Amino acid sequence: MTFQSTPNGGSSTCVIELRDRPRSPARPESVKHQKPESVRSTRSLTLSQLPDDSSKNDDPVDTLPSPTTATEKLQSWNNPRVNAYRTFSAFWSFFIMGANDAAYGALLPYLEEYYGLTYTVVSLVFLSPLIGYCASALLNNTIHLKFGQRGVAFLGPLCHLIAYAVMVVHPPYPVLVVIFALAGFGNGLEDAGWNAWMGNMANANEVLGFLHAFYSFGATISPLVATSMITKAQLQWFEFYYVMVGCSALELLLCLTTFWRATASEFRAQNPKSPGSAQNSRMREALTKLPAARVTWLCACFLLVYVGVEVALGGWIVTFMLRIRKGQPFASGMTATGFWLGMAFGRLILGFVTPRIGEKLAIAIYLPICMVLELLFWLVPSFLLSAIAVAFQGFFLGPMFPDLAQQPRLQVPEELQ
Repeated sequence: MTFQSTPNGGSSTCVIELRDRPRSPARPESVKHQKPESVRSTRSLTLSQLPDDSSKNDDPVDTLPSPTTATEKLQSWNNPRVNAYRTFSAFWSFFIMGANDAAYGALLPYLEEYYGLTYTVVSLVFLSPLIGYCASALLNNTIHLKFGQRGVAFLGPLCHLIAYAVMVVHPPYPVLVVIFALAGFGNGLEDAGWNAWMGNMANANEVLGFLHAFYSFGATISPLVATSMITKAQLQWFEFYYVMVGCSALELLLCLTTFWRATASEFRAQNPKSPGSAQNSRMREALTKLPAARVTWLCACFLLVYVGVEVALGGWIVTFMLRIRKGQPFASGMTATGFWLGMAFGRLILGFVTPRIGEKLAIAIYLPICMVLELLFWLVPSFLLSAIAVAFQGFFLGPMFPDLAQQPRLQVPEELQ
C-alpha cells in the first residue's frame, strides 16, 4: 500500500507492506474523516498494536472463548484407585450370588429325600428367594439414599452370612424357605447396586461382562463342590453351607472395607434429583414419566423372563438329567456345571463382541440360537446331546443380562437411575 503527501511543496512516498489476515480490523469512525497525514499516523499506530503472529495462530478458532460446559469424564474400574478394590469386592459378591443360586438345583434331589418332600413342595426353594429379591427392589433406592453404597455393602453380605449360618443347622423345612428369602434379599441388593454402579463406568459392556462372568464362575463351582461333597465324600447336603459361611464372611469383610467411605451424602451428590421432584419420587418418576417409563418397563419385563429361564434351567437341570435322561448322580450334577461354565465364557467372550455389533442386533441373534438349542435339549433323548446343548445355551444366554442391565443407563436420565 502506498501513501503520497506533499508537505512544503515537496513530495514523498511511504510504502507499507501488510500481511493478509483472515479479517481486517475495522477502521475507527474517527479515521474516516482525517487528513492523509493523520490517516498515516493512525494506521501506523493501529498496525503496531495488532497481535504478533509469533504468539498467535492465524486460525480464527483460537480466538474463540473457552467452552462453558464440558462432558463429564466417566470413572473406570481402576480410576480413582479405590475403584479397583471396590470392583474386586463386587466381583466376589457376584461369585457368592452365583454359588448361592446354582446350589439350589444341585441340592434339590437331596433336599427332597432328606425332608421327604414332593416336587411341588420342594419347588418353594425357588419361589422364596424371588420374594426376597422383590422386597429388595422396593427398598433399594431408600437404602442408597439413606446409607449410600456402604449400606448395600453391609446389608447384602450380612443377609448371606445369616442365611448360610442357619442352613448349616438344617432347620425344619418352613424355616429353610424363609431363610432362602433372606438370601434372595441380599442378592437383590447387591445385584441392583453393583450393576447400576458399574453400568456408569467407562467401557460398561466389558466391565459388566466380567462382573456377570464371576456370577457364572460361582454358579459353575457351586454344583461341582456340592455334588462332590455328597456323592464322593458322602457328606450331608447342609455341610456344603459351611463353605458358604466362610465365603460370605470374607465377602462382608471385603465389601465393608472397600465401600466404607461410599456414604449417603456422596451418593446423593453423584445422583442429584431432577428439579422440582419430591424427596421420594425418584422411583415413581422412572416408572411413570415418559420416555424413561417405557425403557424401565421393557427392560424389567425382558429381564423377568430372562431370569426365569436362567433359574429354571440351572435349577432343574440336575433333576431332569437324573430322572428323564437316566444319568448318574455325578454326571447329572456336571451338566449344571457345564451350563454355568458356558454362561461364564459367553459373558467374557461375547461381552467384547456385543458392543461392536450393537445390543439390539446381538440379542436378535442370540435369542433364536437359544430357542433352537432348547428344543434340542428337550426333544432329543440323548444324555450327551442334552448336556452339550444346555452348555451352548448358557454360552448364548450369558451376555443378555449385562447387555440389558446397562440400557437404563443409556436411555434413562441420570437423576432417575
